[in-house]
Amino acid sequence: MIRMPQPPAPNANAIAPATAHSVAGLVTTAPGAVVSRALAKGPSGTLTVFAFAAGQGLSEHSAPFDAYVQVLTGEATLTIDGSPVIARAGDLVLMPANVPHAVHAVAEFKMLLVMFKEPK
Repeated sequence: MIRMPQPPAPNANAIAPATAHSVAGLVTTAPGAVVSRALAKGPSGTLTVFAFAAGQGLSEHSAPFDAYVQVLTGEATLTIDGSPVIARAGDLVLMPANVPHAVHAVAEFKMLLVMFKEPK
C-alpha cells in the first residue's frame, strides 16, 4: 500500500492525523511557567494541552462555555465557584460555563482542556 504524504495542517500546533500521540508529550514543562499548546480551535470549541510548573496557575476567571479538564500527570487544585477540587492524573473535572474557576499546580502537572461552545 502506498501512503500519500499528508497535507500540512492548517494549524501549526495541530497533531498529525491517523497517528497515536502521547498527549502529555505534546507540551513540555518550563521552570516557573505555564506552557500551552492549542491542538484544535474552531467555531464549536477548543482543545488545548497545558504544562504547569509546581506552584504556577491560572488566576480566577470564567468562560461562557463548559470546560473539561483531563489531568494527564501530576496534581492540581481547581477552585470552582470558591470550592477546591483536588485533581490527579487520570481525573476528569467539569468547570461549568459562567462559573468562576482557577487552577493551581500543587506539583508539576499537565492537563488537556476541552471547551465546547454552545450553538447560538
